[in-house]
Amino acid sequence: MSLTIVSVFDLFKIGIGPSSSHTMGPMTAAQHFVAALRDDGRLPQVSHLTVELYGSLALTGKGHATDTAVCLGLAGWLPAQVDPDLAATSIASLRRNGELLLAGMQRIDFRMERDIHWRCQESLPFHPNALTLHAWGVGGAAVHQATFYSVGGGFVVTQAQAEAQLSGRPLPAPTNSNAAAVPFPYANAAELLDIAEREQLGIAELTLRNECALRTPQEVGDGLERIWAAMHACIERGLHQEGTLPGGLNVKRRAAKLRAALEQRSAGRSADPLTAMDWINAWALAVNEENAAGGKVVTAPTNGAAGDTPGVLP
Repeated sequence: MSLTIVSVFDLFKIGIGPSSSHTMGPMTAAQHFVAALRDDGRLPQVSHLTVELYGSLALTGKGHATDTAVCLGLAGWLPAQVDPDLAATSIASLRRNGELLLAGMQRIDFRMERDIHWRCQESLPFHPNALTLHAWGVGGAAVHQATFYSVGGGFVVTQAQAEAQLSGRPLPAPTNSNAAAVPFPYANAAELLDIAEREQLGIAELTLRNECALRTPQEVGDGLERIWAAMHACIERGLHQEGTLPGGLNVKRRAAKLRAALEQRSAGRSADPLTAMDWINAWALAVNEENAAGGKVVTAPTNGAAGDTPGVLP
């Protein structure tokens, strides 16, 4: 049996809200699309682009900012690289001027209301979160077309990978997650527990040894520090933001008021044993509100669960 190990850096990805499957995945797909054009030398041929959103991406994409995520990806940004404030400015400029700097290099005419098509009644066979991107040249000549599937957690599958899986052929292993390279490969939780018992290792130590087989210990440590720094920054920002969350439901932020109340309680030296739990709730809520607002978050392992892990880490 062919195994692949999913790294901690696959599960905990730095990106933006509000959805790993509807925001981060489509952004990654769009960036891969323009990167292929750039790497093949075909970017100068592109004069126009169209995007087809299918199934769930079309039905819920407006609320999950799928359209703006695709535009940011076409501009060459990956989710981990996006500054939410700069992204908002970029999208405002695109809406105002109708121009997109493709891959950060090639300026084209692009209008979101004209060039992004919402195929709400259509679904592709592999997965409900599907999008197809078309690059066109002068005179309408086709330059490139590609279909991607956003399968959850920010993971993206290409059409070739989808066809391989539908036909029963094994998917190629990710280059950084080759089971042959790690000392303790496993396919499920039962195997993980069996290996841990056999080797007399805790799960954390076993996982660390696998990670250090794929990267140097310094790289693993630095990567984990970056993840925690992003989580901590998300908590801090969320605890100090007020106002109403986007999306049209007029949901007011609550984390800042909860933080202020807890700080006042701490100043009064309250002996309430539940104060610690209230802080955990505040930290998790701050992250969830930042995610809903399109802020910088860490999938854990999805954006919908992004608040749980940082909530219990401080």
